[in-house]
Amino acid sequence: MASVSDCKTAKKIVILNYHKVDDYFSSLSITPRDFDNQMAFLKKIGFETISLEQLRVVLAGEEVDLPERPLIITFDDGYRDNYINAYPILKKYGFTGVIFVITSFIDRKLPYYISWDMAKEMQESGVIDIESHTVNHISMTELNDEKLRRELIESKKRIEEVLEKPVEYVAYPTGTYNLHIADIVRGCGYKGAFTIKYGNVDTMTNLYAIERLPVFRTANTYEDFIDRIQYVPTFERFGWMKS
Repeated sequence: MASVSDCKTAKKIVILNYHKVDDYFSSLSITPRDFDNQMAFLKKIGFETISLEQLRVVLAGEEVDLPERPLIITFDDGYRDNYINAYPILKKYGFTGVIFVITSFIDRKLPYYISWDMAKEMQESGVIDIESHTVNHISMTELNDEKLRRELIESKKRIEEVLEKPVEYVAYPTGTYNLHIADIVRGCGYKGAFTIKYGNVDTMTNLYAIERLPVFRTANTYEDFIDRIQYVPTFERFGWMKS
């Protein structure tokens, strides 16, 4: 297991957490213009996206070559604007991303969510990796073990069936989880799980409690985004965020 000193000297992996990329006035919505500006900023200062497998290898304590500024860009829920707006912007800057989808929403063809055809196109492009956000997006702490396993296994099976690719990661709906839930997630065949816990990732991170940096619309969205990227590593270095 990595020591605290190892953690301080290891590279930090920035994992961003988005929801919507559209022009609606909502805290969960980043405008396409803001998203483009954010991606341009990340590209300019040298961030490069890595895969979830590279992340897993790092957190498992194995050796892997990482770029100087490793980055993972994630989207929760699978909104249609991810396909319409975020997907082409990621391609524009040479970035990859991960979308955690709610499978029942796609199956029911809800209008504000991606279709399976969209998911398939993005997955096959190599730009987007489609992973699980469960079947119905119910907080895992509200489910008994049987229902929890069903949410995890059926969503995994459904994505694998349609996209013909392994599904190995899940984002906890509403971010709620505990050690018992994490153990069930592991038992259902997932290699890792993402929280909405605030922080950058390093060798001290639990594979089933992976931190992310949420990105919201604010009064000064772009400036606040830059502050978040620049100052979180400083906070962590002084022990203000991670114990």
